[in-house]
Amino acid sequence: MPSLKDLKNRIGSVKSTRKITKAMQMVAAAKLRRAQEAAEAARPYAERMNAVMAGLAASVGGSDSAPRLLAGTGADKTHMLVVMTAERGLCGGFNSSIVRLARAKAAELIAAGKTVKIITVGKKGREQLKRDYADHFVAHVDLSEVKKIGYDNAQSIARDLIHRFDHGEFDVATIFFNRFQSVISQIPTAQQVIPAKFEQAEGTGSAALYDYEPSEEEILADLLPRGVATQVFTALLENGASEQGARMSAMDNATRNAGDMIDKLTIQFNRSRQAAITNELIEIISGAEAL
Repeated sequence: MPSLKDLKNRIGSVKSTRKITKAMQMVAAAKLRRAQEAAEAARPYAERMNAVMAGLAASVGGSDSAPRLLAGTGADKTHMLVVMTAERGLCGGFNSSIVRLARAKAAELIAAGKTVKIITVGKKGREQLKRDYADHFVAHVDLSEVKKIGYDNAQSIARDLIHRFDHGEFDVATIFFNRFQSVISQIPTAQQVIPAKFEQAEGTGSAALYDYEPSEEEILADLLPRGVATQVFTALLENGASEQGARMSAMDNATRNAGDMIDKLTIQFNRSRQAAITNELIEIISGAEAL
């Protein structure tokens, strides 16, 4: 049974921890507002650009002149997985949910006889995947020194992907990230970016109403690299908002748990102190009666 001094020290330690988790919760809440605004502001542009490229892709169809980023290599032997996680922990299951989805995809591809290559964005994802898939790593993007995620960061990742694709290093590229829904809900998402894959939009026949100058193929050849960068940028922004939301929720739970632990330790401390006082009184009374 711990002594009164041990209990008192432990209560003080938990109180200090609670102060830290409360401060981290408030910092995450402040960062979340900005990150959420950035993620939500980027969605309309990304959706509209996706719709434009989807219409152009439907017009081009399966023609031989279709850009390589749209048509692909004609094979799906080698897959590039871009796993985007945080540089820091203490954000609940945020990193684990992304890695779990990526690990399941990698295992599925390997079981099907495919070649898997992995690019990690964020230290936590690399640490979790290192044990099982270290031999599949081809690159790592360190964003620990970046104070604010910008389009330049996404563009450098997109350029690297397109460069590797042009040099025949892979056939299909998929990015993994968490899509922000709310503070307590982040959706692990896998999105294919190379070759470009668009959801079938309703009313695609309306594309015939437009005459493009230059041709659809030339416009797509210019838009597709930007589209890859836009998708990567959107994923980074969604990840940033999801990370802060997850951290805020995790630190709130940690603060509550610390409070509950303090209450339990305080009750245990009071009971132990009362028992010690009672024993001292019994000893005094017993000694007095013996005289």
